[in-house]
Amino acid sequence: MLTDTDVEAAARNGAVRPKEVYESKGCRAQCGNCVPGVVCILRQLARQGRMVMPEVPHVHPDMQAI
Repeated sequence: MLTDTDVEAAARNGAVRPKEVYESKGCRAQCGNCVPGVVCILRQLARQGRMVMPEVPHVHPDMQAI
């Protein structure tokens, strides 16, 4: 069973997508009924600034594709 606490812990450890939350618990969505709730919690945590956002590599302007 996936709890709110599980989702919060996964988000603190870098999960930003439902799939990553499930992987952190070693499971996957079965029927999909819980996915909207997971998405809701992830969005709420993001708004509150309580989740780790993935690092976006900085690309030097000279290295960008034209």
